[in-house]
Amino acid sequence: MEQLLLLHGAIGAKDQLEPLKQQLSSQFIVHSINFSGHGSETLPEHFSIEQFAKDVITFLDKQAIQTINIFGYSMGGYVALYLAKHHPERVKKVMTLATKFLWTPEIAQKEVKMLNPDVIAEKLTAFAKTLESRHHPNDWKVVLQKTAAMMLKLGEQNTLSLTDYSSIEQPVMISIGDKDSMVTLEETIAVYKQLKNAQFIVFPNTQHPIERMDVNRLSAEIRSWF
Repeated sequence: MEQLLLLHGAIGAKDQLEPLKQQLSSQFIVHSINFSGHGSETLPEHFSIEQFAKDVITFLDKQAIQTINIFGYSMGGYVALYLAKHHPERVKKVMTLATKFLWTPEIAQKEVKMLNPDVIAEKLTAFAKTLESRHHPNDWKVVLQKTAAMMLKLGEQNTLSLTDYSSIEQPVMISIGDKDSMVTLEETIAVYKQLKNAQFIVFPNTQHPIERMDVNRLSAEIRSWF
């Protein structure tokens, strides 16, 4: 059986991908991890794409896995492509969903506004409780603060430039929901066009949150791709 690694998004954790993991377990040996500071993992000094890529390499080394297929949701897709570029020997194929590729100071400021822990605690109490439970024993507010700092840094200097994608040799499936309010179709297609060996799909009637994704449809596309 092919091995498949599922990577979660920013302020998320591997538990969000559990329904997908269950759907795929009959066809793949499915792995999932929490990035540093997410779930119950120890908080690092800083969040960064580089740190999260190291988390993946550490996991693969511990599991004695030389190369693996990767599905990455949102930030997880960015990490997967970073690995494909900088550690190509460890990545077989990649599929991304709802990944934010375009970062500028203005975009980063816009995204950071949605990560205000005080506003979330006051106006989105159910979401705040979910974050508190998801990242325990870490302070979920610190997780948001570190994520915001990472986004601001990406706005100043994008870890992957548009031209970086042209050096990725692995087959890549780029996907996006047609109602994603965070990721634009234009930035997604721009990356797709840079990739040497890529396909592109749009999921209909689909917003950004993975929880609102049609798991049956997504798992079918993953099976077909990998």
